[in-house]
Amino acid sequence: MRIGIVAAEPSGDQLAAGLMSALQARHPDVVFEGVGGQQMTAQGLNSWFPMERLSVMGLVEVLGRLPELLKMRMALMHRWQQQPPDLFIGVDAPDFNLKLETVLKTRGVPTVHYVSPTVWAWRQKRVRKIRAAADLVLSIFPFEQAFLEKHGISCTYVGHPLAHRYPLLPDQKAAREQLGLPKGNPVLAVLPGSRSGEIHRLARPFLETAAGCARQIPGLKVVTPLATEKTAEAFRLACGQYAPDLDVMLTRNNAAQVLTAADVVLVASGTATFEALLCKRPMVVGYKVNPLTYRIIMGLGMLKVEHVAMANLLGEKPLAPEFIQTHCESEHLLPPLKEFFRNMELADRIKKHYTKVHESLIMDTDQLAAEAVLKLWKEKAQV
Repeated sequence: MRIGIVAAEPSGDQLAAGLMSALQARHPDVVFEGVGGQQMTAQGLNSWFPMERLSVMGLVEVLGRLPELLKMRMALMHRWQQQPPDLFIGVDAPDFNLKLETVLKTRGVPTVHYVSPTVWAWRQKRVRKIRAAADLVLSIFPFEQAFLEKHGISCTYVGHPLAHRYPLLPDQKAAREQLGLPKGNPVLAVLPGSRSGEIHRLARPFLETAAGCARQIPGLKVVTPLATEKTAEAFRLACGQYAPDLDVMLTRNNAAQVLTAADVVLVASGTATFEALLCKRPMVVGYKVNPLTYRIIMGLGMLKVEHVAMANLLGEKPLAPEFIQTHCESEHLLPPLKEFFRNMELADRIKKHYTKVHESLIMDTDQLAAEAVLKLWKEKAQV
């Protein structure tokens, strides 16, 4: 059995690796080929391109990389049209993967899209593309299935694998010991994103906010986990430029450990807000995109939800303050951060709420996803 699979982000790499492991347990002879990161490669993926070359976000940002992205997609299409896989799985990255899925589907290859595109939030017209591209969508959040099925898209809710992997009761003491952090000091986790563009736009406001927090919270320790050496170096340079007097501990590939060790989190909107929720940490969310991208999104009315952080979308009430674009500056980010450090009653209330949300999301995601994929493959094989 040959499975084509493409992921473009660290979060997708992690999701795909779990699914690959579950599929291998059922079909030890399965072969994976396509594009992925370190975790997928560790599961045996033959990756034809570095995953980082696909990692780009924003309407304007994509334009600058469009020739390279199109060239890679054409290379994948050509290869798989010559030797079609038994099944294809596009992991997130809908702007790249949906076209691949559409082409392969027309050639009779069963197609799965893992992680529903956020059509419920913005660019809702994409439902037509999803319907044409994917035989099956694997959704990771409970509210997505009904929306997709309403639009004629076959969908299976499999839960989010992180909800299964993160403990309901995070061990802050152990996490601090592993990081070498002192027991009694307050800790701020700063997560500026996993892409170079995010680091470029968020490093200054996040570091200025952390520095302001350090001046007002005695003994504060600031810790930042970064996914790659490239982003780590970019953030290291930003520290010297924007907060030369701030002592920031930089770590690699251990966001969960850092979030668990923290008391409060300053985080870029994205998967990390969900991870902060699973660690039961009060958070302040910030995000900036290219100014032209933002004007296009807002001008065309493409955004359909009030909140962008998954931590707020999942709960009954938004508990994570969000500051987007021009509001993502230290003057706005700092006050709620200080409040979370000083108001223990508020912090405890948030932790209890996030625990309830976490409990509702726990499912055996990798196994459920593997079962759904194999069911589709068998059904298509009988047609």
